[in-house]
Amino acid sequence: MKRKALALTLAAAMALSLGACGSTDKAAATDDTKTESTDKKDDTAKADDTAKEEDKKEDTAAAGDPVTIKVFSNLPDRTSGQGLVEQTIFDDYKKANPNVTIEVEALDDEAYKTKFKAYASGSQMPDLVNVWGQPGFIDEVMDAGILAELNKDDYKDYGFIEGSLDGFSKDGKLYGLARNTDVLGFYYNEKMFKDNGWEVPTTFDDLYALADKINAAGIIPVAMDGADKWPLDIFITDAMQQIDGSGVMQKTHDAIANADFSDPTFKKATDILVDSAKKGLFQTGFETTDYGTAQNLFINGQSAMYYMGSWDMSMATNQDIDPEVRDNIRVFTMPSVEGGKAKATDITAWNGGGYAVTEKAANKEEAIKLLNFMFQPEEWTKIAWENGVCMSAQDFSQFATGKETEVQKQFTEIVKNSTNLSGTPLGDMGTSEFKTICEDSTQEVAIGSITSDEYLQKLADACK
Repeated sequence: MKRKALALTLAAAMALSLGACGSTDKAAATDDTKTESTDKKDDTAKADDTAKEEDKKEDTAAAGDPVTIKVFSNLPDRTSGQGLVEQTIFDDYKKANPNVTIEVEALDDEAYKTKFKAYASGSQMPDLVNVWGQPGFIDEVMDAGILAELNKDDYKDYGFIEGSLDGFSKDGKLYGLARNTDVLGFYYNEKMFKDNGWEVPTTFDDLYALADKINAAGIIPVAMDGADKWPLDIFITDAMQQIDGSGVMQKTHDAIANADFSDPTFKKATDILVDSAKKGLFQTGFETTDYGTAQNLFINGQSAMYYMGSWDMSMATNQDIDPEVRDNIRVFTMPSVEGGKAKATDITAWNGGGYAVTEKAANKEEAIKLLNFMFQPEEWTKIAWENGVCMSAQDFSQFATGKETEVQKQFTEIVKNSTNLSGTPLGDMGTSEFKTICEDSTQEVAIGSITSDEYLQKLADACK
């Protein structure tokens, strides 16, 4: 698989304005002329009725026949973050197309994936669905003919970052659009750090020493979502990136293809996860802590750090979060590993989640129109960036406001200065069966149920 570097530079602050929507005024004709002829009155009344009937026909034609688009989303929170952006775009589309109704079924990630499989196995698939542009999810879906082919030429001027649509393509055909540029990091509370004299770690030894200080203060060092398993899997990928630098993605691809994880990089990265858990970097019971709970530990001030991706940068604009936390959210990437080959600017990043239209959608053409509308730069990219929600997979530099949050600026600098990207995380590089075994086993090794060697053997067996 090819690795494409992302280079994003925010433009100078600029004034942005949205074009006003036009409206069509309708006027009803009236006849104020009085005549003595009953025939003329009848003729006038008939003419008025005919004119009104024609107006109705024109209105119906302009609006189009009623259409219902069914959307299956992994963004259940429609009041903040990406869910709010998605809902805002849907509302915009309905205003522009009053004949269209959009029905949204939204579940969190794990429930979404389970329901998606149920739809794929026989139930009528919704028209527009969320997909992940990674082999562990999308390859089998594309091979099964579930997704509709999109016209690549439609998106020539949409500003997609080079390589961002690769994971949504097969045999030169495009089947989906990437939503975000995802970067992994450690969110931290800058005020808490300053108040306690803690410094941002640059090495793993620094990180472990810092964890000891934070634990001694009665605070959780890093809030970790271990119940959903995939953050643990990404943690290993992140560690691999620091150990090996460039070439991690190819090394993982070769290991899966050959069912051989004997390369020392895999063992060392796994041991880093195991050591991190043993040394108290994560909260007690992290393996049963889900996404929302882990985030709450951080935004409620119970943890000093939170391991998660750039898609959670909207914490810095969430008015429901205490300003003492919200205004002090900052981020740093995975610290260096002793003896590692990576530069400080080698990061764990990829283009992950996105959208696709299903091949047998009840309203496929209208769903494609909605998809294309969503990814007009003035919609997803502009709304998401101006509200500090995430980094789009499209060029968002044109929407710089000069009012970006500190964490937005930090993530932008991280990507702009990146020298190497990890690409797709370990668990998403193989089949869906490999992904399940990988994530289950990663959780097991993290809590000490199996050894690192047993973990790697399970990965190898899953590839045979």
